[in-house]
Amino acid sequence: MLLFVMSSFFTMNARSFPDSGVNSSRQSQLRTNLLQTLERLPSLENGALIAQIMETLVRMANQEAERLDWKILSHSMLDMEEGFKAFYPYRHTRKITMFGSARTPSSQPEYQMAVEFSRRVVKQGFMVMTGAGGGIMHAGNEGAGRDRSFGLNIQLPFEQGANPVMSGDDKLVNFKYFFTRKLFFLKESDAIALFPGGFGTQDEAFECLTLIQTGKADPLPLVLIDKPGGDYWKSWDYYIRNRLLDQGLISPDDTSLYHLTDSIDEALESVESFYRMYHSSRYIDDQLVIRLKAELCPGGIDRLNEAFSDILTRGQIREVSAFDSERGDETESLPRLALHFNQRSQGRLNQMIRYLGKLGVACEAVQHPEQK
Repeated sequence: MLLFVMSSFFTMNARSFPDSGVNSSRQSQLRTNLLQTLERLPSLENGALIAQIMETLVRMANQEAERLDWKILSHSMLDMEEGFKAFYPYRHTRKITMFGSARTPSSQPEYQMAVEFSRRVVKQGFMVMTGAGGGIMHAGNEGAGRDRSFGLNIQLPFEQGANPVMSGDDKLVNFKYFFTRKLFFLKESDAIALFPGGFGTQDEAFECLTLIQTGKADPLPLVLIDKPGGDYWKSWDYYIRNRLLDQGLISPDDTSLYHLTDSIDEALESVESFYRMYHSSRYIDDQLVIRLKAELCPGGIDRLNEAFSDILTRGQIREVSAFDSERGDETESLPRLALHFNQRSQGRLNQMIRYLGKLGVACEAVQHPEQK
């Protein structure tokens, strides 16, 4: 049916292409490529999703829309195409995003801490992602090195050229839109480290927290790093607790979604402990399935149920093997927990993952580095 619709669309609209800047040669090649793709859909692993995208484009092409609407869609898809292509070869490598001011000079202690943090986190098995600009971003790429760095640059009329570490690298992705850039930061991140910064850093901090709090992003460690004795993040935390929490605008456990420190050692431990037992998670039907790196120690499941029964809508936290929908993937052999999570208590879920890490110490769980 889709093949017929797309073929008819090109036939009926052939005369419109010259007016829209598509010459006859391009139109012919596009039609050929599209029809070949449509014929291959049944054999493609994600053919149903590709068909859904094409059907959406057909519907939109037959609706009234402004030129700006189509430009937004076109540039968004180009942004995502470049992002998917750059990250695919590294999809099994854990990555940590470093946010912070583009204006921090190399003489400042925050810059030197960012270099040291990224240098050491790479030794834990991570790759480092930054916005590819100057300041803290340059420090992150500098410490990680070109081979272990990604740069997600944003096209701006000022300030934001790619730093020397990332310039010309295949892992440098240039985005037109902030929202597509943020999508990849969150999609690819397994941890987030925030250093002091301006509006952009604050925006990134709050967006990450919002997506984690609402369950739109997977659980991950978020660490706010200041210079020794610094009060940048302490002042920020004071605002969170005394303007948001005190007025009931957030839940008490929401403050568990981030960790403040002025110590590189403590920041690294916060990331490492999060993944000491936790591997990944996904929803299957109405259950949250948490994949673990090792079996729980004897009595561990009882301790979990005793401590975290409040986040369940029914039943108990259970130890399970891979579900049918997980058969054949890279995680099939991992032990799992399944629970009917209320999907509201993200702060408590973060606490449970860290509690698993403490159980993992006793169980001698797998340490970094490891693939996801």
